[in-house]
Amino acid sequence: MSTTQPIRDREALQKFKNYYLQVEPDYRNYTLIITGLNTALRISDILRLTWDMVFDGDHIREHLEIREQKTGKTNRILLNDELRTVLSHYRSQCLIQHLNTNPYLFYSKRKAGKSLSRYQAYRIIRHAAETMGLGSNISCHSLRKTFGYYAWKQGIPPAMLMCVFNHSSFQITRRYLCIDQDDKDAVFSNIQL
Repeated sequence: MSTTQPIRDREALQKFKNYYLQVEPDYRNYTLIITGLNTALRISDILRLTWDMVFDGDHIREHLEIREQKTGKTNRILLNDELRTVLSHYRSQCLIQHLNTNPYLFYSKRKAGKSLSRYQAYRIIRHAAETMGLGSNISCHSLRKTFGYYAWKQGIPPAMLMCVFNHSSFQITRRYLCIDQDDKDAVFSNIQL
C-alpha cells in the first residue's frame, strides 16, 4: 500500500498547480487545487465550502471559518493573497452560471445543487498528478501534506503546524511532514560542532 506524499519538488508543484489553468483549462478544478494547497483543509471540508462561507456579498472574507467534519473542531483560516485572487476570479467566472443555482463553491457539473463528490475530486487531482508525471502517491490528502511540508521547510515550528492541522498529537503531525532521508541528511551536513 502506498502512502500519500506531499509534492516536494517546487518545479513539479508549479506544473501541478497550473495544470487546470494552462494544460486542460478548467477554473473550478484549478481553484480546488489552489484552495487545498493554501488552506491545509481535508478534502471533505473543502467540498463543503459554500459561496457564503467565502464571500460576504460581493466581498471576499478575510478568514474562512469552518467546523471540521472529522474532528468537530472549529478552524479559522486566513485567506492569503494568492487564494483571494484565485477565488475572486473564480467567482466572477461562476457568477452567471452557478452562483445563484448552487450554494457550493465546488459544484457538481452533473448534479444540480450538489457539491463535487470526493471521488470526483480525487479523479481531478490524480489526473493532473499523473499527467504531470508525479507518480502514484499523490491524492487529495497530498494538498494538505504539501502545505505542511513547505511550511515546515520555511521554518514554521512543527508545534505550530500541529495547531494549524488541528492534530491531537505530534506523532500525527510528524507523519504529515513526510521527513525523508534527504531531510535528515541535510541536518547532519549543516551542523558542524
